[in-house]
Parts: sequence; structure tokens; C-alpha cells
Amino acid sequence: MVHVVVVHEHNLLKASLAALLRSDESLEVSEASWEEVERDAAVRGAVDVWITDAASLRPGVSLRGGGALLVLVAPDQAGALRRAYEAGAAGYVDKDGPRGRLIDAVHRVARGGEFIDGSLALSLLQAAEMPLTQRERGVLVLAAEGASTADIAATLHLSLGTVRNYIASATRKAGARNRLDAVRIGRQAGWI
Repeated sequence: MVHVVVVHEHNLLKASLAALLRSDESLEVSEASWEEVERDAAVRGAVDVWITDAASLRPGVSLRGGGALLVLVAPDQAGALRRAYEAGAAGYVDKDGPRGRLIDAVHRVARGGEFIDGSLALSLLQAAEMPLTQRERGVLVLAAEGASTADIAATLHLSLGTVRNYIASATRKAGARNRLDAVRIGRQAGWI
């Protein structure tokens, strides 16, 4: 028996996914919200597979009870793909894929394998690429929060010229026209 926990904040979606998975008699399916996972209320015994929507994946939440992480994601959600990749997901299933594909993915990752939906492969490779340095990313994160060049310089203990250089470099690497465009591209790509 494979123990699966479906984690989602929206009850209807969580229940629908659980119902689909329960159609396979070899799966023991539980449901939980992220709050329950954080409180450890959802984990009773070892978990083989955790399933969640990549867009709702909470960074820094520890998935107790072991088990592989399987995420549902759309190909155009590069930021969500990147967060799932950084969280150590073992499987990626296209939200628009056939319903049997999810069950196949659960069995594969439960056996210790990996699963990448063919429609997500290119998007996953692009999401895994990070052209920005840590410092460029940090500067762009502060810019995305609305900080001025002077505020960024003061926060990071850098000169104004150095901050301008980091912003220019991040803008160039993102293929953006300006600072705002770099922030938009960075958010879509999951870099910030």
C-alpha cells in the first residue's frame, strides 16, 4: 500500500484530487492543509508521496514522515516550477494532462524514481537555470519591493554606483528593457 498525502489550501481541489487517487485501490490517501502539515497533524505514519500544487507550495515547510514530493504545475508557471525544483520535488505532473498520468507518477516516485511530464520538460530546464548572481538577485528582490537605489545601497552596504551596476547587469541578463521589466521577468522566471 502506498501512503499518499494531498496537501492543498482549497478544500474542493484537495478533495477532488484525493477522490481521483482513491480510484486506485493500491493507494491509501489522506488530505491536509499546509497549516496541518506545519503542525504535523496530517502525518500519521510514514508518507510515501506528498502531492501539492506547485503554485501553493510553501517554501521552508518540512514535509515530515519522509516521502517524495510530487507537484502539479502548468507549463507556463516557471516560477512555481523553480520553487518545486528548489524544494526537491521528485515528480512534476502537468495540470492539463490525462488523469491516469497522476496515478502513474505517484507509483513511480513512490518506488524512488522520478517523473517529469513531457510537456513540462523544457519549462523545467528553463526554470532550473539561474543567470543572476546571488548579489544581483538580492538587489533585484529589493527593487521588486519598491526600494530606491539609495535604499538598496544602504540596506546592502554598497555604493550607489555598485547598486546601479548590479541592476544593469541583472537587467541585461534577464533580457529586459529596464529595471521594472527585469523585476517582471525575474518574478515570472521564479528568480525572485
